[in-house]
Amino acid sequence: MNRDASENPVLNEETRKNLMAKSGRWLVTGCAGFIGSHLVETLLKLGQQVVGLDNFATGFRHNLDHVRACVGEEAWRRFTFQEGDIRELEACRNAVSGVDYVLHQAALGSVPRSLKDPLASNEVNVNGFLNMLVAARDEGVKSFTYAASSSTYGDSEALPKVEERIGQPLSPYAVTKYVNELYADVFQRSYGMCTTGLRYFNVFGPRQDPNGAYAAVIPKWIGAMLAGEAVFINGDGATSRDFTFVSNAVQANLLAAINPPPEGGRVFNVACGEQTTLVELFEGLATAVRAGTQQAVAPVRYRDFRVGDVRHSLADINAAASTLGYQPEVPVRDGLALTVDWFIQRARRA
Repeated sequence: MNRDASENPVLNEETRKNLMAKSGRWLVTGCAGFIGSHLVETLLKLGQQVVGLDNFATGFRHNLDHVRACVGEEAWRRFTFQEGDIRELEACRNAVSGVDYVLHQAALGSVPRSLKDPLASNEVNVNGFLNMLVAARDEGVKSFTYAASSSTYGDSEALPKVEERIGQPLSPYAVTKYVNELYADVFQRSYGMCTTGLRYFNVFGPRQDPNGAYAAVIPKWIGAMLAGEAVFINGDGATSRDFTFVSNAVQANLLAAINPPPEGGRVFNVACGEQTTLVELFEGLATAVRAGTQQAVAPVRYRDFRVGDVRHSLADINAAASTLGYQPEVPVRDGLALTVDWFIQRARRA
C-alpha cells in the first residue's frame, strides 16, 4: 500500500479541473475537528481560499497546527481562521461573508452525549444549523453541503440503507440530524438554495480524537491497544458498521459542492458499501498494531449493549456514485492500517 496516512484523497483529473474552474472562497465550519481539518488541508493543497470557523468545543488547535505543517506556509496564507460559535447568528454571518461554497461540519456528535444532554445537542445541531442556513442564504452562496448522518435510518432494519427509506430515530442526536435534512430541503424549495446532505457512515482516520467519554470506537480502541489496555465490545461483537475512511468523506464533500444534483435538496450515503463486525474491526486493528509496534494486544472483553445503538448498518452508495461521481478510494482494511500508522507515529513523537 503505497500511501501515506497524511495524504489527501486522489481526485480524478476531471474533478480537479472542475474544482479549479469553479475555484472561489470556501467556508469549512468545524474546521478544527476531525473531518473539517481534512477538508481544510485538501482545499489548501488544491490552491483554494479557505475560511475556517470553530469554537473548539470538540475541535483542537493542534489539528490546525498539523494542517499547517502538512500544507506549508505559502498555502497556509490562503487560510483565514475565525473563532466563533454557530449558535450565534452573527458569528455565522461573519464567517460566510464573501464565501462561495459552504462545507458545514460543525455539530455535537455522539449518541450517548445526546442521550445525556439532549438540549445541548438540539441547540448546536438544530439551532446552529438553522443559523448557518440563514447566513448562507442571505450571502447567496453557490452551494451549501452539510454533514448528515446514518443515524437518521433509526430503527429501520432494511439493508442496505437506501436514502429514501428511513425508520424512527433512536436518539436525540438522530432527531437533530434528520431535522437538518428537513430544514435544508425547505430552504432549497423556499429560497432556491443549493443544499446537499451527506449521510456519513462511521467515518474514521488520522486526527480523530481517542480521548473522552464520547470518543469514536476506532481511535479509542487504537489508543487502548497502544497503551496495552483491554478493548471493550458492547454486545456480542456481531454488531456491524459500514466504516468509512476520512478521505472518502472529503471526496464526497468536494464533489457535492462543485457539482450538486440539479434537482437539489438531496441527501446521499457516504460509505464504502461493506459491512465490518466489531469482532472483525478488533482483529483488523490488532493486526495493524502488532505489525507496527511488535507488541502484544490484550484480548477483547465484552459488556452490555449500549442504549440507542443500531444493530447493523450497511449503505447503498449507488445514488452518490451515479449523481455525484463518488467512488470510495480507500477500502476499510487499508484505512485501518493508515489510521493505526498515524497514531503510532504520533505516539512516537510525543
